[in-house]
Amino acid sequence: MHIVIMGCGRVGSTLAHILEDKGHSVAIIDQAPESFRRLRGGFKGRRVTGFGFDRDVQVESGIEGASAFVAVSSGDNSNIIAARVARETFGVDNVVARIYDPRRAEVYQRLGIPTVATVRWTADQILRRLVPEGAEPLWRDPTGEVVLAEVQTHKAWIGSKVSSLEATAQTRVAYLSRMGEAIVPSPDTVVQDGDVVHVMAASADLGRIIDALAVKPKGGE
Repeated sequence: MHIVIMGCGRVGSTLAHILEDKGHSVAIIDQAPESFRRLRGGFKGRRVTGFGFDRDVQVESGIEGASAFVAVSSGDNSNIIAARVARETFGVDNVVARIYDPRRAEVYQRLGIPTVATVRWTADQILRRLVPEGAEPLWRDPTGEVVLAEVQTHKAWIGSKVSSLEATAQTRVAYLSRMGEAIVPSPDTVVQDGDVVHVMAASADLGRIIDALAVKPKGGE
């Protein structure tokens, strides 16, 4: 599929290379021609100089045949305006905008524009490593009602089946992180030392789930 990226900084150029390696057609927009130096010599995609929220520039990038639009420039306003133009003017359903201000990100999520709030995301990642107790949401739906969260479990859960965790916490284990890899468990999957449990749950239930898994399981397998 054809994907248009606005912003040829470190994130934009990295995305462009990854997407091209996966076989996608890529166009990248930036107002500064020198930014395209970040692209490798063999990059085959389009390089479009201009403002990513300009309709003519988006047309030049191939937006009319694009399956997705990504706005990752350094400006919040530019990113969100460009994302809205791509969606509302050219009918691109799959749009994502990088936003530095988390308060703005929440507003735009409610308007139906998926955002990545980089400052908040980075802070959350650091917090998970500094203060691992409890749970930190990895993802929230736009309404804030559903979360994907990393939950710390008592060491006594090692050797228990995933079905036991789910029954005790009354939740769904979405996946386990094991040795740096994600595993989608079956009910009979056994929790190993070092596993990190990720649950998908209603936001209102997260506190109860934390409490249920922070203590030793009752009985045994």
